[in-house]
Amino acid sequence: MTENNTAPARRAAVIINPMKSSGEDFKAAFYRLCETQGWAEPLWLETTAEDTGLGQAREALAAGVDVVIAAGGDGTVRCVAEILAGTGTPMGLVPLGTGNLLARNLGIDITDPVAASHDILNGTDAAVDVVKASLDHAEDEQLFLVMAGLGYDAAIMANTVDELKDRVGWLAYVEAGIRHLPGKPVKAKISIDGQHPVRRRIRSVMVGNCGKIMGGVEIFPDAKVDDGILDVVILAPAGKLGWLPVLAGVFGRKNSKNSSVEYFTGKSAEISLDHEQEFQLDGDHLGKAKHLKVTVEHEALKIRM
Repeated sequence: MTENNTAPARRAAVIINPMKSSGEDFKAAFYRLCETQGWAEPLWLETTAEDTGLGQAREALAAGVDVVIAAGGDGTVRCVAEILAGTGTPMGLVPLGTGNLLARNLGIDITDPVAASHDILNGTDAAVDVVKASLDHAEDEQLFLVMAGLGYDAAIMANTVDELKDRVGWLAYVEAGIRHLPGKPVKAKISIDGQHPVRRRIRSVMVGNCGKIMGGVEIFPDAKVDDGILDVVILAPAGKLGWLPVLAGVFGRKNSKNSSVEYFTGKSAEISLDHEQEFQLDGDHLGKAKHLKVTVEHEALKIRM
């Protein structure tokens, strides 16, 4: 009697935002890809308005799949990562959104979903940091992978015109940014790693785990997704022409000291504001807040590259 030593075929789960997908064409192509690459038929899970990825990621973990693929925009990626972080099960990225911020920072193909899928099925794992965020002293933490922001940057995310975003992509954020250049600063206290806080009048505070944001701009040039360090930037334009020094500070910060743009680094940060400001995680506007606490978790998530 011969013994069968054939290992069971590996299986992927795809958690997909149907509003971002290219319809049944991608689904059929992915099924064919799994078949040609020797993988089992995938577990296909669609997000809904009520459950944008958390429940689907839990279902994928319970099924014991070998990789969980987040197919959608940054919101889908963030939800899937929140469940997978710390489990050892890798996440793959098939970018289908407008920003695709994490994918851009990792050098993943954002133009061809099938090519990105092929890379996942034949790739290896890399460990990346995740950041836990607590908003207004809430006990429940939310996870982000690229950037959190209070103030001007979040107002851009909140007020970008969806129809324009569909037509011109990330340039829609530029239009929203120009509209929101006028505005009043807010008093802020920023503490890094529990140290004595600095006090500033700011328009925006951003916390980065990666360097690149929309349009390939490197707002955090020194940030690395696996260094266990958070990068914090304060934007504090002063006067009618205050945004000009901000631009100079962001794009040429290595060359000059600029009080309109300040950078800090650490493993945690706490930000307190006098007045509520818009808040965003990885480009998703999540309302308003006066307090944000963030902590990095080093190499907590595996990404299949």
